[in-house]
Amino acid sequence: MISEKINIDETRIKLVTDVTDHGLAGFILGERMLLKEYIRRDPEFLTSLEPVHVEEGPLIVRMMSRAARKAEVGPMAAVAGTISQLSLMHTMKLGSRCTIVDNGGDIALINDRKVTVGLYAGSSSLSGEVGFLIKPGKARGICTSSGTVGHSISFGRADSVTVFASEASVADALATSIANSARGPDERSAVESALERADDFREHFRGVMVVVGEHAGTAGRIPKLVKTRKKAVLGSLWEEV
Repeated sequence: MISEKINIDETRIKLVTDVTDHGLAGFILGERMLLKEYIRRDPEFLTSLEPVHVEEGPLIVRMMSRAARKAEVGPMAAVAGTISQLSLMHTMKLGSRCTIVDNGGDIALINDRKVTVGLYAGSSSLSGEVGFLIKPGKARGICTSSGTVGHSISFGRADSVTVFASEASVADALATSIANSARGPDERSAVESALERADDFREHFRGVMVVVGEHAGTAGRIPKLVKTRKKAVLGSLWEEV
């Protein structure tokens, strides 16, 4: 297994893979160029907070559009998860059986061993203290959105909304949509509001965990929660078991 970082403009990837000659940096650069060229021709794709239907265009654009329609958000809400998913698909074509692509907390992975994905939830006491035990399995997405951490647009107050789905593009868009609904006069009501929103998307995810301050709630089925090493989790977001 090799571990490396790939930084290209806003894309900040932490990669672990069993493929040594993956050429992922060049692949990601190419995908970003395709996206930028599409946005140059259709600026609404960049700015819209509503889904934008795309029938023809690069795969990255069509994946973002599809995910956004499922989550009822603008397509850029799915960009990080889509790049993670495409990167994973690229390594799988090269024969990978174990790859983790973490693009700023939006993760696409396939794993042949147990992995713990840490929970980063801002100032919440749960941040870095617990994680999700991911059993070996096929490709999937684990994406997190926050209204208190990072630069992404959010209209809610969630410290973290983590979505588990079969596709990272969809998980990313759903995390944004659910986090946008984490509103209310107190932490408990904000969690409840976010979970009510999650109910609208049951068919598109496996599980959701919402954290607002010292309150948390779940929908669907999330992986087993385990104690984590805070320093390790906050440094890399995941660790092998």
